[in-house]
Amino acid sequence: MIKTITHPCVGTCSRQVEIELEDGIIRRVAFTGGCSGNTQGVAALVRGMKSEEAIARLEGIDCHGKGTSCPDQLAKALKTAL
Repeated sequence: MIKTITHPCVGTCSRQVEIELEDGIIRRVAFTGGCSGNTQGVAALVRGMKSEEAIARLEGIDCHGKGTSCPDQLAKALKTAL
């Protein structure tokens, strides 16, 4: 079963991230706002990855001293989904 999550981003240029999961595997990620090249790159890299692995790799990444980043917000959304 495919599960769709919409997570409002906090403290980043991106406003939200939408994720499609199937049995814990990331099928699609789409950020709204943020740096298009970077968010598309992150989305492409995590496609097909287990949620737990993506969380382990992305959680805690900081952008310009904000205490979070688009990848970190993706990790937070995945943790909420699990």
